[in-house]
Amino acid sequence: MFAISKALSVEETCQLVDNKKLDLESKYIESIDATKLSHFIEINSLHLVTEYNPATVIGLFNSMIQIHLLLMMNKASPEYEESMSRYQKAAKLFQGKILFVLVDSGVEANGKVISFFKLKKSQLPALAIYRTVDEEWDTLPMAEVSVEHVQNFCDGFLKGKRLRENHESEEKTPKVEL
Repeated sequence: MFAISKALSVEETCQLVDNKKLDLESKYIESIDATKLSHFIEINSLHLVTEYNPATVIGLFNSMIQIHLLLMMNKASPEYEESMSRYQKAAKLFQGKILFVLVDSGVEANGKVISFFKLKKSQLPALAIYRTVDEEWDTLPMAEVSVEHVQNFCDGFLKGKRLRENHESEEKTPKVEL
């Protein structure tokens, strides 16, 4: 990851990893143990939004964050920049709880991801939320990406609310490499 040339205090190390944002309050720094510090470093070394591609897929599924929210959208669309800005704002609200991922629907190979969530390109942009431990998932096709839509969808999933119909009786999709 990076090398530290001199011995740093725990507070200096946290500030270095935290990019001086100080998401870890100073009063908690001295009482932090190795596990908490490791968790803090992993969470704060992640991008707010990670693009799904062959180089990132292994890291996404090996992440300690077990809930992933995928925005499936064509990066070439005119709405892309504004949608990503809103998606990143929503990502800040769930940092450390939900891993935010962008799946470019304009990339042919990403069609497998879209079909895994039983979506069609005509339903995009869409959100898909996925919990890695039990493979529970839900989707939300949307006309416009907004912070409110993303926040409500995530909050609902975290509370156990699902939008998909008949998800109980649906056959489990066999696990495939995406």
